[in-house]
Parts: sequence; C-alpha cells; structure tokens
Amino acid sequence: MTGNNDTGPNAPAQRTPQQPAQKAQKDQRYLEARRLLEAGAVADRRALAENTKTRPEVLYYLAEDADRQVRKKVATNDNTPHQADMILTTDPDEEVRVELARKIARLVPGLPDLEQEKLRTRICTVIERLAQDSLPKVRAILAEEIKNSTAVPKSVVLQLARDVEETVACPILEYSPLLNDDDLKEIIAAGLTENALVSVARRETVSEDLADDVAATLEIPAVAALLANPNAQIREETLDSIIDQAREVKSLHRPLAMRPSLSIRAMKRIAGFVASALVHHMINANALENSAAENILERVRARIMSERVDDTEAQRLLEQARDYHARGMLDDAFIVNGIENNQRELLIQCLGVMADIDAKVVRQILHSKSGRAVTALAWKAGLSMRTAFQIQTELALVSPSQLVAAKNGETYPLDDSEMVWQLSYFTE
Repeated sequence: MTGNNDTGPNAPAQRTPQQPAQKAQKDQRYLEARRLLEAGAVADRRALAENTKTRPEVLYYLAEDADRQVRKKVATNDNTPHQADMILTTDPDEEVRVELARKIARLVPGLPDLEQEKLRTRICTVIERLAQDSLPKVRAILAEEIKNSTAVPKSVVLQLARDVEETVACPILEYSPLLNDDDLKEIIAAGLTENALVSVARRETVSEDLADDVAATLEIPAVAALLANPNAQIREETLDSIIDQAREVKSLHRPLAMRPSLSIRAMKRIAGFVASALVHHMINANALENSAAENILERVRARIMSERVDDTEAQRLLEQARDYHARGMLDDAFIVNGIENNQRELLIQCLGVMADIDAKVVRQILHSKSGRAVTALAWKAGLSMRTAFQIQTELALVSPSQLVAAKNGETYPLDDSEMVWQLSYFTE
C-alpha cells in the first residue's frame, strides 16, 4: 500500500527534532519574562531590560517601567523596538533620554548602508524627535554624531545649526556637508554667536561669497579663523577691508601675516603695521625672491626708524633691563620671547646691557642690514647662535642674501677675532 506513505515529492516537509524543543524553550523564556514583569523584583526587571535576547514586546512594556534604571537599560538595549524608543524620547528622566541619544548616535554611521528603508525611516524619526529635546546635552550628543553624515534628514541639520546652544550648533556649522552656501548665509544673517561664526569660518571649504559674509560681521575671532583657513577663498577687496580693520586690532596681525598666497600688494600693506618678526614669517611663507623681500624689509626698517621712544621712556626701559640683568633673567629664552611679543625697544636696552654696549650703538647695528654685525652683537651678549639667527631675521630684518647661518646648525660660524672686528666698526 502506498496511499499512507508520505515519502513522495509532494509530501509535507519533515520537522527536525530540534524545532519542537527550540519552540518550547522560546515559549518558556517568554513565560518567565511575563512572570518577572508581573511579580518580579526591580533587579529582575533591570536584568530583562538590558538583555539583548529579551523579546521586543517585553522591552516595549519595560519602556514605561516606574524604575528609571530599568528605562535607562531599555534605552541602551540595541534590541529595543522602534515604538519603545519613541516612548523614551519623551521620558521625564533626562539621563534616560541621554542614553537613548547615545544609542541612536551609534547607529547613524550605518544609515547609508541600511537596505531596509523602513528601518532607516524609523531611526530618522527618533533622530527628529531627539533634535527637539529640551535638554542641551541630548541635542549636543546628537549633533556631534551626525555632523559628518549625509544620510540624516536635512531638516534636523538645519534645526541643530540654528540651535542657541553652541555645543549643539558649532559641530553642525563646521562639519555638516548638508549645509550649502545659501543655508549658511541665511543662518549668518539671522545672527550667530561669536563661536558659531568661528565654526563657519573653519569649514573645510569656504567660498568667496561666504567669506564676504563672515568678514562683514566684523567679529574678530571669526575673521581670524577665516584668515587661518587655507581653504577659505577670500577676494582681494575683502582682504583689503580686513587689512584696513586689522591695523588697530593686534589679534588679527598674526593670522594676516601667516595667510598663504598673499599678493605683493597685500604683503606691503601688512608690513606697514605688524611686528618685524611677523614680516619675516610672511616673507618666508610666500617664498619671495630676494629683491621683492628686500623691498618689503626696507619699508619696515623705515617704519621702525620712525617709531623710536622718547628719552624718558628709553631711560625707563634701560632701568628695567638693568633690573632684569641683575636678577639673572636675561638669557636666550627672554630674548626670543621679547622678539615674539614685539618688545623691540626693551630688547634694544637688554642687548645693550648684556653686551655692555650703548643702546644707540645696538640700534645702529640692528639697522645696519649686516648679518655679520648682528651676529657679533648676539655673541657679545652671550647668546646662542640659534638666537643670533632669530635676531637677524625677526628683529634686525637682515636681507636673505646677507644672513649668517649657524655652523653645523648650532655654533657661531665666525671666529672671535672677526666678531670683535665687526663690533669695532660701530664702537670705535
């Protein structure tokens, strides 16, 4: 007889021996979870809430548990269903929402790779809700994690970019690829804090139009950040306007002088008011030919000659230099610090005291354009050759063709007799 045989091609599939056991085990876990929900202690509910094998419907129930620690564990559980996450976005406990924000933030980098559109939409829905959270910490966590993403809703990015809290807005304004020039210009026009403007100025790419808007705010830190950004495109007219303002704003001197690819015209204008040390850096950064460099240096020398202090101030600085010398403060570090802080007149007095040479002679040596004479002055003052070179380039503004470099990178290249002779030209 074959009628009772279930071995033909259309016979129902045989259930493997493990399937009933697996189902029974799963049902048993569910029954145990229900028992713990209904009669279990808080510790049992917390254990259920953090277990990634807990059934979604159980986690959904626990999302409204009276115990905040239970809800926090549900918020951190990657297996928590979307409906439960949405409940937690309005949880009365701030830390629960913070933990939820951290979990959702971890999922953001994987959004572009999610094949399930429904899952992507659900995550974005939670992100939109968290972006409206009343707690700045929640919004800041979200902003930090989505700042580089192209997969999140642009509406969320725009909302966070306009946030009144800098910890929220700044990461988005500086990094988000979803913000275009029109978005940023509109946000600037609506008004931004100082640090938020700095974030815009630091963006990976800043167009000429956007640079115009940043510069027009006259916010010094933002303009400084714009100048320091090598990828910021700044029109010559805009740069001229910044130079006009910078003359009286010392905090703009360094970023202006260090701005890459400056025109000769711009460099000449900048050299008219920044410290001599910055002029040296500006010339080096733009790799000027000797003739062009000398032209700029000559202008600076002429300016310096016209900026001498009066006799009363000179006497005060001399007494200050003598006091520093008596206290053992005059050394290489002191001189270098003075150069970097543009303390030219004080340094002239200090070098005179250290070398036992009248300040007028020190001034003559520094204005001589002679790298050898300046090197000899530094040697007489007991300074290192490294400092001597810095005095040549940043204080005396010696032309590149006349610079005296160190021997083997650290020692004086001239012998003592030659340096004595160099000084005698000015002292005898």
